[in-house]
Amino acid sequence: MSNKSLYLLQSSFSATPAVVAKLEKMYSPKDSVVLMGESVLQFEQPFLQQLNCIYVLDTDAELLAGQKVKNMQIISYAEFADICLNYTRCIRLN
Repeated sequence: MSNKSLYLLQSSFSATPAVVAKLEKMYSPKDSVVLMGESVLQFEQPFLQQLNCIYVLDTDAELLAGQKVKNMQIISYAEFADICLNYTRCIRLN
């Protein structure tokens, strides 16, 4: 297993831009991001749009009211658990 990280963005809507700025400094191409809660509403942040894939839990995707995002993958809690097992680190940013 390589040294890759899974970032969980669980910030409030207003705090998410600052959290994304922090993420941008730590992120490497091997890493992945899961938007959770209100942070989902900030999916249009420029840095997030550059990523290959952003994961969003199906329950949180309801906040998007059907908006389609090209680099977003909607996942279930079971898929989230499987994804977590593929990473050496899981870092929560809020």
